[in-house]
Amino acid sequence: MFANRYVRTIILSRVLLQLGIWIRNYSVLLYVTELTHNNPVYVSLISVAEFAPIFIFGLIGGTFADRWRPKRTMVWSDLLSALSVVAVLLTVMNGGWIALLIGSFISASLSQFSQPSAMKLYKRHVPGEQMQGVMALSQTVVAIFTVLGPVIGTFIFIQFGVNVALILTAILFLGSSLILSSLPRDTEESKSDGSGNFRKELTAGLRYIGSNKSLRTLSMTFAAVGLASGLIQPLQIFLVIEKLGQDKQFLQWLVMANGAAMLVGGAAIMGIAKKVKPQLLLMFGLLVTAVCTIGIGASTMIWLTIVLLVFSGLVYPCVQGGIQTLLVRNTEAAFIGRVSGAIMPVFMGMMVMGMFVTGYLKESFSLLSVYIVSGGLTIAGAALLLPLVFEKRKKAESGPAA
Repeated sequence: MFANRYVRTIILSRVLLQLGIWIRNYSVLLYVTELTHNNPVYVSLISVAEFAPIFIFGLIGGTFADRWRPKRTMVWSDLLSALSVVAVLLTVMNGGWIALLIGSFISASLSQFSQPSAMKLYKRHVPGEQMQGVMALSQTVVAIFTVLGPVIGTFIFIQFGVNVALILTAILFLGSSLILSSLPRDTEESKSDGSGNFRKELTAGLRYIGSNKSLRTLSMTFAAVGLASGLIQPLQIFLVIEKLGQDKQFLQWLVMANGAAMLVGGAAIMGIAKKVKPQLLLMFGLLVTAVCTIGIGASTMIWLTIVLLVFSGLVYPCVQGGIQTLLVRNTEAAFIGRVSGAIMPVFMGMMVMGMFVTGYLKESFSLLSVYIVSGGLTIAGAALLLPLVFEKRKKAESGPAA
């Protein structure tokens, strides 16, 4: 995989981007918390600034990614992200802080144009047998910074302050842009008859997903898994306090155990990616995740909870890698931006919906009940894949017979 220039370059740029994003996010979080004396309204606005662009610009960014040349789109997105951070830094140095939220919103919005473009380059330049390994590698990068990102971001803010943190963020974004600029020039793309009409292209992307059975199935699975994730995400602190009898600081150890397992799982998936079909990998990951989720909700023993979190983290790359591989393999290159831009907001939308109702569910029933519902939804997401698994198997069997 690393012999492929596109994989090597994009992964390196993603490393710099992830590091910049974590430094920015934790510096902004700690700075706003400190400045507003832990005001929950302003602190919650940080999450809004980071997640809202996925809803607003996901499909729009994907549509533009299909219209524009991918290398140029990624280079300019990272460059403009760096410039937006510089503008925010100048505002903060003059005593303002609301600009931090605006800057986070702008930077997160630009990533909705960059990410689909990276998928487009993978589709064009990565052989099919390597695609699953590349997707696993991408998830491993995310896992590494899930573990190290909060630590690095917090350390830099505490030691050097928000100004230095923002300068580092701008440098990292700029570095990513420069690295991507070393890729070969984009090839000229053929234009469709309706390419000049943005609305037609956006609508065509939605119709394409609706007419593609595999993509419809993935959308429904993504929705179920997103809702399941949203239900338990805000309840981890209650798991620590109510089930394990620990104080809230203990949560960091559970997060680190899960993140470290994700890192190991990502490395393992890269080794077996060529041997296992992505739909089977995805189904296996979802089923193990469901069992672990229910077990975590029921466990009152620290060691058992940690073991289940480790198993859940180990199979997480199976879920993300399987979904991304199936998405790329079942999408034509001309639609890859719109498809990835439409399906990701499905996950995020359902996750936010789950986060919205989970507090009411816990109050009305119990913590264990919510974890059971989450596990059940994950199992439902795995069951939705059955037609896709059997269809692929029939094609494989009919191929040699033909």
